[in-house]
Amino acid sequence: MNNLAFVKFVTLGTSTVGEIKMASRGKTETSKLKQNLEEQLDRLMQQLQDLEECREELDTDEYEETKKETLEQLSEFNDSLKKIMSGNMTLVDELSGMQLAIQAAISQAFKTPEVIRLFAKKQPGQLRTRLAEMDRDLMVGKLERGLYTQQKVEILTALRKLGEKLTADDEAFLSANAGAILSQFEKVSTDLGSGDKVLALASFEVEKTKK
Repeated sequence: MNNLAFVKFVTLGTSTVGEIKMASRGKTETSKLKQNLEEQLDRLMQQLQDLEECREELDTDEYEETKKETLEQLSEFNDSLKKIMSGNMTLVDELSGMQLAIQAAISQAFKTPEVIRLFAKKQPGQLRTRLAEMDRDLMVGKLERGLYTQQKVEILTALRKLGEKLTADDEAFLSANAGAILSQFEKVSTDLGSGDKVLALASFEVEKTKK
């Protein structure tokens, strides 16, 4: 419905109906846009996951080059996302988590594609389920301690960013194990509105991967 049609609704005294129809269409379009963006992000996350799974089969230069290209694609995707969200508070509310997750991936603060994916889709329940599975795998020797620590830090950071309350033990674990990049990411992204600062960090890290 164009603006003229909306004005006609108001003139006829049926503004409520017009507003509902416009809101409904806006909600549908936002839902479709979000779905398309999530599909694009899923493809990029799958690229990263496939790359990590095939790492042993690639030489170092090939691995680094492919990863750099994927991070550059993520950076371009983030630029597009930023433009789409510009000035639209509904989209900012809907997509801010996705933007923050992408920035975490670009800056290398997060390295686990599945955690990034769940972070982007605002799935705290699934993040907690993954953490519980990791706890079990660590206990039975299926997951080595270093990888467990890295992924647990990522999950706890994502949960905190999504507004979830952490236990005192989890907060202590995060403080003790967060690396420099993750700590910097945490600092500049405390407010979802500080995207430019996070992007500056991300750009710095991308440039480092090129050298």
